[in-house]
Amino acid sequence: MTPASQYLSCAGREIHCTVWGANQPRDVIAWHGLARTGRDMDELGQHLAAHGYRVICPDTLGRGYSQWSPEPEQEYCLAFYARIAADLFAQLDIRSAHWVGTSMGGAIGTLCAAGLQQPQLRGRINSLVLNDNAPQLADAAIARIRAYAGNPPVSNTLSELEAFFREAYRPFGWLSDEQWRRLTETSMRRLPDGRVTPHYDPAMVQQFVNHPDDYLLWEHYDRLTQPVLLLRGAESDLVLPEVVDRMRSRGPGQAGRLQVIEVPGCGHAPALNVPAQLDAVLAFIRACD
Repeated sequence: MTPASQYLSCAGREIHCTVWGANQPRDVIAWHGLARTGRDMDELGQHLAAHGYRVICPDTLGRGYSQWSPEPEQEYCLAFYARIAADLFAQLDIRSAHWVGTSMGGAIGTLCAAGLQQPQLRGRINSLVLNDNAPQLADAAIARIRAYAGNPPVSNTLSELEAFFREAYRPFGWLSDEQWRRLTETSMRRLPDGRVTPHYDPAMVQQFVNHPDDYLLWEHYDRLTQPVLLLRGAESDLVLPEVVDRMRSRGPGQAGRLQVIEVPGCGHAPALNVPAQLDAVLAFIRACD
């Protein structure tokens, strides 16, 4: 199966999306993590498209083939990403969708599903999968992610860059050699001097300076009315067990609409690339249909 590539104007910025199963009748938004691209969702897109879903995988502003922000202080933040998502729904005529979000993508989904900042999306997100994301994140893990994301390496060769990715993203869990190579090829750009570096705007980490409480989302989580699936990497340093306990006791957890699956062999965040993870997401979404 070959995906389609689309460019949309969302919140005044050009946003690239990879779309799997373009003619399928039901929609899923699959949104990647902080320093990644929509191509991280290739396996999930193929899997869900084979079962009747159109899977839209955006590159966030400043990542992949999407435009870099000309106003990074204001636009690299969850509120602006939610604006982009609302326009994406309008551009693609999405009346309702399921949402699968890895890390930052889960936080964007929480904002959109709660409907406080984008009320036009209230009731249009049928279910929410949080892939190692929670309404409160561990400070030490955020510092770790900022350290590598804010100082992207510059490598002479693609093979050197792949070696960096294999180390930095070891918590993703098992990836085949082919998957590591594709991850590298789909998330690199070549500099004017011929060297290669990850394909994102380093200024996107200004989010943590200019919007220090951006990922504190309890107010939004408590307003969720959708079923929620939390996939927590069993070794995650970002989503702590005590936070999961709080999630169980409030919002969708208190209402019995939270399901938690611990993913063995992974930290932050499961790569959504092996049958057990893919089938868990599919089963959850199908149940919510």
